[in-house]
Amino acid sequence: MEDKKHLDTVRAAGLLVALGIIYGDIGTSPLYTLRAIIDERVVDALLVKGALSCVFWTLTLQTSVKYVILILRADNRGEGGIFALYALIRRHARWLTIPAIIGGAALLADGIITPPISVSSAIEGLGLIYPNIPTVPIVIGILTVLFLVQALGTSVVGTAFGPIMLVWFTMLAVLGLVQLIHAPAVLSALNPYYAYYLLTQYPGGFWLLGSVFLCTTGAEALYSDMGHCGRANIRVSWVFVKICLLLNYFGQGAWLLSIEGQTLGERIPFYELMPTWFLTAGIGIATLATVIASQALITGSFTLISEAIRLNFWPKVRLRYPSLQKGQLFVPSINLLLWAGCVGVVLYFQESKNMEAAYGLAITLTMLMTTMLMSYYLYTHRYSPWGVLLFLVLYLSLEGAFLAANLIKFPHGGWVSVLIGLAIAGVMFIWLQAFKIKLRLTEYVRIDQYTQSIKELSRDISIPKYATHLVFMSNAARQSEIESKVIYSIFQKRPKRADIYWFVHVDTTDDPYTMEYKVNTIAPDDAYKVTFRLGFRVEQRINLFFRKVIEDMVKNKEVDITSRYESLSRQNVIGDFRFVVLEKFLSFENELSTYERFIMNVYFFIKGFTTSEDRWFGLDSSSVKIEKVPLVIRPVENVKLKRINT
Repeated sequence: MEDKKHLDTVRAAGLLVALGIIYGDIGTSPLYTLRAIIDERVVDALLVKGALSCVFWTLTLQTSVKYVILILRADNRGEGGIFALYALIRRHARWLTIPAIIGGAALLADGIITPPISVSSAIEGLGLIYPNIPTVPIVIGILTVLFLVQALGTSVVGTAFGPIMLVWFTMLAVLGLVQLIHAPAVLSALNPYYAYYLLTQYPGGFWLLGSVFLCTTGAEALYSDMGHCGRANIRVSWVFVKICLLLNYFGQGAWLLSIEGQTLGERIPFYELMPTWFLTAGIGIATLATVIASQALITGSFTLISEAIRLNFWPKVRLRYPSLQKGQLFVPSINLLLWAGCVGVVLYFQESKNMEAAYGLAITLTMLMTTMLMSYYLYTHRYSPWGVLLFLVLYLSLEGAFLAANLIKFPHGGWVSVLIGLAIAGVMFIWLQAFKIKLRLTEYVRIDQYTQSIKELSRDISIPKYATHLVFMSNAARQSEIESKVIYSIFQKRPKRADIYWFVHVDTTDDPYTMEYKVNTIAPDDAYKVTFRLGFRVEQRINLFFRKVIEDMVKNKEVDITSRYESLSRQNVIGDFRFVVLEKFLSFENELSTYERFIMNVYFFIKGFTTSEDRWFGLDSSSVKIEKVPLVIRPVENVKLKRINT
């Protein structure tokens, strides 16, 4: 209930945070949307009014109705985003994994295209003051600094985002309003007839939807950042943001009507609204706004990856938490990947108008996948079947049209975002398949079959003591079971005598911030199994959590952790703890299908570059033993080996 209260409470500070965090992408779209629609065409009234009508109705149907009114209802204990939505419904239908992977991969691909196009669009305004200035090095410099500061955390910088974006949206509104006062007739474009005319009567009008779509590309961020800002704050602040955006779009339309019969050439409609004396300040504010837009996408990518790891969609890469603020996260490997991708995009396309071809195609796929997942959510939550069908048909048609129109961008640069998205989706798919193969073929045994053997080993003084407390990380979800490999490690690989054996399992829940544990006493004072239930957004700090469990058990007199060495016991010294992590490798003793061999070989190849198991669980490296165990997926059968007598 606390989460719901936070979600649906409107506060001035919350509104300012919402402005700073979630509207960067959609808020900077006036920089390039109308320029992309007009392109090299001769400006005429029906083209301008048709474009404005399409922008207005796209923002209304796609952003306001779909995201702000409907999809914000689907919160996972206060959290939003495509993976949070998937976690809500995955127990009902496993096939929804595919749309979730496609949507998540496309969203990450969008995170590589958005910063370059946003920052380039702003910096190119400098060309109006200094015509021969090289913008590419400036854009790369700004993006590099932006990615470098990620390691410091964004909590300090974030406090300035809201006021800057408030200035940005106010500037959008004022600039647009000044133009509108001189040509109020352009408001007739609110009539949907002009959108209909553009799409059906204007030559090649339907294909302009690919450029129209640029006005709503940031809508997915509204949902992804619900946990940071709250549902009510987003809904209230969106009213202000939408008014500012529309005033600016219609102001640009009014200016375009003043040059009817001409082509744009090198002119940028957004900057044409600015008086010459304001141009330098305007470019500065626009640059700050685009940096904030990029920051929102980068932060969103970090969150998305952390969720993907917990859902077994992504390798266990290193996660860092630079501040105590909830949700503050830094993923070094993804930061480097995004930086390299952004620099590559800038170097390849050079100008923002060339990037427009790569932009939009990936995010259309994300929105289509969100529509499918949301339809299933509405269906499972007992909404009217006719209402669910209407939602599904309306938005599949609308986004299908956007996708079709965006596909003509494919040969002109759209292939870049598709290629990036396919690579990310490929890693996600392989990781999930490898997880399923390992899960299906890992052998588990009942712990109670070995209870007596564990007790006897613990008391066998002929075997050197390995540790006072020996802790095994286990994948066995059931309280009564353990992997056969753990038993092999204790009794056969090298007999490991300890006073107390601990088996620790981490269960990732569909709730984002669950932090629970339960203890199963296998043999009092000899063996225990501890199961942690952690949300998919909780950092795996098992060292810290396990210490807390021990403290609670000692307080309740459930276990004695004093050292069993006589000299130390007299001093009440706490016994030593040693963790054992089993790291699997692919055994040569396998007969695999070609498909499984490919999946597992790629899985282990990628795994070689990722974080080790002990670092992932947050274990102290000085007390951890990594044991490599073979993963025998299907043993070789019918070995034809013949004995001969010499």
